[in-house]
Amino acid sequence: MVDFMEISQTSIPTIILCGGKGTRLREETEFKPKPMVEIGGKPILWHIMKIYAHYGFYDFVLALGYKGDSIRDYFLKQRYYESDFAVETGGPRKIEFLSNGKLEQDNFRIIFGETGLETPHGERVLMLEKYLKDNNLFMLTYGDGVADIDVAKLVEFHKAKGKIGTITGVHPVSRWGLVNADEKDIVTTIDQKKPMFYDYVNGGFMVFDKRVFSYIREGDMIEDTLLRLVEQKELALYKHEGFWYGMDTYRDFLLLNELWEKDPKWKVWK
Repeated sequence: MVDFMEISQTSIPTIILCGGKGTRLREETEFKPKPMVEIGGKPILWHIMKIYAHYGFYDFVLALGYKGDSIRDYFLKQRYYESDFAVETGGPRKIEFLSNGKLEQDNFRIIFGETGLETPHGERVLMLEKYLKDNNLFMLTYGDGVADIDVAKLVEFHKAKGKIGTITGVHPVSRWGLVNADEKDIVTTIDQKKPMFYDYVNGGFMVFDKRVFSYIREGDMIEDTLLRLVEQKELALYKHEGFWYGMDTYRDFLLLNELWEKDPKWKVWK
């Protein structure tokens, strides 16, 4: 058996914020948390973890809140959900897995951290500091966004900049078509293809060193902490020009499932 504590002290763990209610995705989140909404039959949380694991980052700390038990249940019983198996119920229970060896086994190492129902996500991070052991660096991301980002390059960028924090800047896609007009207010174009904005937004996929904990306050959203870092010129921006998409609404859920079938750009793993 692998010593989890030894691994935790020699790798870079990733905190994933999994505690929100996802109210704008109520069709899917009434009975499960947003990170458990399925894309292609797998929770979006699993997709996010696969991105990190592809680059060798297998250690995760999940900040649980709303319906966190469903996240615990999924990973504790994942093999049962995804395998054929036989069970003998008389006497001592015996279980035989019948899969022919083709079942994919994820090599995640997960700490499930309960952080409360209404806790702001900055404070959730503060509550989980105790699980980071002796790591100087840790990563942080939201439980609803996927990208074809090279996480290893992100970490190297952060180390090279020497700042307390690095956030990943991504180009959001307009949820509506854009309208342009001339100087006489006459419409010249209507772009219904939902074009990508040129500006950057914080797409998650963040890296910090542990000095950040002196900037986090109880009651903080993570953005509050980022603003304090900005004031001290301690926040770097890693510009990701590739694919990124955040699942915020039911329409986003439908689009990501459609992309999974046709062109899953965030599927960096084999």
